[in-house]
Amino acid sequence: MYKKIVFVLFFISSFASAQEIIKGIVTDKKKQPLFGANIAWQNSKSVTKTDENGNFSIEKSTEVSILEISYEGFETQKIIVSSVENLSIILKEVNNLKEVTISKTKKSTEHSLYKVANVQTMGQKELLKAACCNLSESFSTNPSIDVNFSDAVTGNRQIKMLGLTSPYILITDENIPSVRGASQAYGLSFVPGTWVESIQITKGAGSVINGYESISGQINYEVLKPFNDIPFFLNLYGSQDSRYELNTNFNHKYSDKLSATLFLHGNTRQSRNDMNNDGFLDNPIGKQVNILNRWQYNDAEKGWFSFFNLRYMNDEKQAGQVNFNPETDKFTTNAWGSEVNTEKIEISNKTGYVFPDMPYQSFGFQNSFQSHKQESYFGFNQYTIHQKSFYSNLLFNSIISNTKNKFTTGINVAHDQYNEAVALNFNRDFSRIDNSLGAFFEYTFDNLDNFSLVAGARIDQHNRLGTFVTPRLHIRYNPWNQAVIRASVGRGKRAANIFAENQQLFASNRNFSILNSDGKLYGLNPEIAWNYGVSFIQKFKLLGMSSEVVFDYYVTDFQNQAVVDIDANAQQVLFYNLEGKSFANSFQAEFSIELIKHLNFKSAYKYFDVQTQYTSVQLQRALQAKHRIFGNLSFETHIKEKGQQWKFDVTYNWLGEQRLPNTNSNPVGYQLADYSPSFAVMNAQITRTFSSTFELYVGGENIGNYKQNNGIVQSENPFGTYFDSSMLYGPVFGQMYYAGLRFKIK
Repeated sequence: MYKKIVFVLFFISSFASAQEIIKGIVTDKKKQPLFGANIAWQNSKSVTKTDENGNFSIEKSTEVSILEISYEGFETQKIIVSSVENLSIILKEVNNLKEVTISKTKKSTEHSLYKVANVQTMGQKELLKAACCNLSESFSTNPSIDVNFSDAVTGNRQIKMLGLTSPYILITDENIPSVRGASQAYGLSFVPGTWVESIQITKGAGSVINGYESISGQINYEVLKPFNDIPFFLNLYGSQDSRYELNTNFNHKYSDKLSATLFLHGNTRQSRNDMNNDGFLDNPIGKQVNILNRWQYNDAEKGWFSFFNLRYMNDEKQAGQVNFNPETDKFTTNAWGSEVNTEKIEISNKTGYVFPDMPYQSFGFQNSFQSHKQESYFGFNQYTIHQKSFYSNLLFNSIISNTKNKFTTGINVAHDQYNEAVALNFNRDFSRIDNSLGAFFEYTFDNLDNFSLVAGARIDQHNRLGTFVTPRLHIRYNPWNQAVIRASVGRGKRAANIFAENQQLFASNRNFSILNSDGKLYGLNPEIAWNYGVSFIQKFKLLGMSSEVVFDYYVTDFQNQAVVDIDANAQQVLFYNLEGKSFANSFQAEFSIELIKHLNFKSAYKYFDVQTQYTSVQLQRALQAKHRIFGNLSFETHIKEKGQQWKFDVTYNWLGEQRLPNTNSNPVGYQLADYSPSFAVMNAQITRTFSSTFELYVGGENIGNYKQNNGIVQSENPFGTYFDSSMLYGPVFGQMYYAGLRFKIK
């Protein structure tokens, strides 16, 4: 039945006659795009709106020729349109609303009222509220993403969305799959925060255009564009835990069509810190070098645009006991230690073409090659993985009859070569090659008023996952002004890389076992899940102050899952196919308000019910708080003539009790309680801008100095039977303060 529907849509799109389309962009006098501006023909009730980039398209009216463009805080413009053309419209600000308008157009995090999917966009203003040394640290001020440490040894941060860890989130670099496979454990820490222009967070099933792997959502990050970048940027950072960082960007515009930026990043930590006195480093020592050369070509007259990226990264980490020396202690019982060395090479490009005489029609071509090589050991456990990946996506956009009916179709191919070997309580080579070929079709309907939907499906052939169909549906409805209701449903399927995704368990003396052997992925079957969700957003004035409430409820229901069982026995890790129920129910209520001009308060309450059927019992997922409370308060002073300004930001996170893995098989001295205590963490940052080119910032993390003192079981004897560093539910370092500076040449 579905194939017939797709065929009919293709048939209609092939023979439908396209109406004349007016396309344009709306900006302010500083060329900043205006998001959500109203575009309408005079005396017409049908209104379209500009997108996040200020772009719009509207059918040419056969009755009137006057186009009205309006936006809050700006003078309404009326333009006579005599033919199909691309318009560039600059709106003038109303003087008495000038400051209000700037605050609106540069909101740090924006919940879209007009996108069909449940998307929120974090801009650079939001990212600068915290140190944001890398992408894994960029979500501390966002309530939709939970950030936790994965274990008490590696210092690695793990993110969660809708109660599920990052492998269930599709993470993309400008819509090209990025953090996946071998890079799941540490990949987010390999993206410097200063490179990121914006982050789009999509809850629930994502678009079929980006693949079949998304289950709980998608995180897409946009890197700074050479055309919009400044000639020079410098960021220096230093922290109490002896982490030092250098970020610098060099931009050069070769012509009005070609521009390039060289991004340089380096960080190091050499001091050995043990703030909870367990004999182990709280954070690994090491260094990282990260280089990106990014080129952009734009030829608007002919409709061509392109990006080309060349990147190299080398990261070295050493963790373990404070007195561990790899030259004398590696693979001995002198001291317990770990090293994780990673080298990454990436080449990618994106090329697009917009038909000049048909601006609603375009095609794009994306290609990416990545080599990710990791060599590591954790005590006597050894893990090596080298993933070589190629990804290519060809897509075509057009309309069916008119711009109310749009579609995107295309094909993509993916090739992953894994050279993977583990030396645990067994020695195995799990090297393999994964190939997939897929085709997708996505239909978008928008009545240009209050209703839109995106219905898509893709069919893929994978040498291990088989041939399968992935359907996705998103619906948006605006029942009244400044309100939106959304619903979504979709299916996701993925290959679980059980060792790459669970490296925190290597830092223990558990025995690893795979109980199934008839599947094509480590003997296991692929993971399959359905995600259902609804959300409601209402923006309003409360006592004259701009306010917003958001309610989200999502359910992820697994048909199959690669279960990671650390509860059956405290000395074992078991991997097996799901037999029973596994689900994640997530509810979030968010409220934000501008208390006074430039003083913003944002709060959220989150509830998670995440359960899995283990060998003999259904349990709440370990190390997952059922209840979380988030609060953020930010204030900015008025910008003076020379650009001088103060910025203050405080973030509060409260985590309820978390179920701890079962340790009843350990001796009494090494048994943990059933649940962790609840605790709170508070972060703050103050930024002083001295001019439009120079600013200093100081901040603190975990200011309340909360520390988990029993993060490592049997820490006094790491070669003993009961040693385990994966029981981490809270921070181990305690208070941490940092400072830095930013300098720009514009």
